[in-house]
Amino acid sequence: MSTVPVRPAAPALVCVFAVTRTPPDDAALAATTGHEEGGPLRVLRADGLCLVVQDVPAALFDEQALAERLNRPGDLERCARAHHRGVEAAGGQGRAVVPLPMATLYRSDRTAQQAFAPRRAVLDALLDRLRDRTEWAVKVHAAEQAAPAATPTDRGTDAGPRPGRAAGGRAYLSRASARRRGREDAHEKARAAAEAVDAELRRYAVAATRHRPQSERLTGRRAPQLLNAAYLVADADSAAFTRALSALTADSPDADVRVEASGPWIPYSFARWDEEPDPAEPQPVRHEAAPPAPVKQAPVKQEARA
Repeated sequence: MSTVPVRPAAPALVCVFAVTRTPPDDAALAATTGHEEGGPLRVLRADGLCLVVQDVPAALFDEQALAERLNRPGDLERCARAHHRGVEAAGGQGRAVVPLPMATLYRSDRTAQQAFAPRRAVLDALLDRLRDRTEWAVKVHAAEQAAPAATPTDRGTDAGPRPGRAAGGRAYLSRASARRRGREDAHEKARAAAEAVDAELRRYAVAATRHRPQSERLTGRRAPQLLNAAYLVADADSAAFTRALSALTADSPDADVRVEASGPWIPYSFARWDEEPDPAEPQPVRHEAAPPAPVKQAPVKQEARA
């Protein structure tokens, strides 16, 4: 009687999306697709914590393969969306959740458990801090200024008598200096207005953090981004926070800045747990330094002016 040889299973890594205290519903996990190349989402317990994880093929998620994939925009977006789906599944039904950086990978269940168990106290404190709180993202741009119309002298033509070269040169320099001062004054006014927006929103937030402003290439705007901030808002204060945004929206259209707000989101920006670990702890195969921005589908946006 012949037997069919059993092929060994392909090497796999354990991808960890998020940490909670209580496990998500089995049906919710089963209905969620993580990374398309991996297995079903599941719960891995580690000293009283619940890790939402997925087994993924090592051939596609080892350091070299992953670096190549994340350098391709399409693959990067797919990985980010898969990660966000895993985090959302972990934080469903208002569950407190600590989202982990994208591509937090371990070689086995045991190494993942060994890495998280010693951090139980840190993660417990963080889960307490994030419970019943969400994140709002706010971006402030300077108002786009219309280009000043060129004067006849600027264009090199003049309907009237042509002045002498010295007088014309002084007039040109004077106009150029006035335009430069005008731009500098407008920038300072816009920066002050952005700071005022931040100060107002902090009144209703538990915490706030600033990210590096995005370049004009990323924003698609000619005007610079002056503030790229995130606010941690308690559910009890959410109405007051959104009223503050509405008040900003109602201000004069001739304002110095434009504000975009979206939320509420899982608090990625406030879920830092990566203090220096003990050298003896198992380390992730790949652990990015900061959480990725959530992939925001159909965000609730408010255009505000201050």
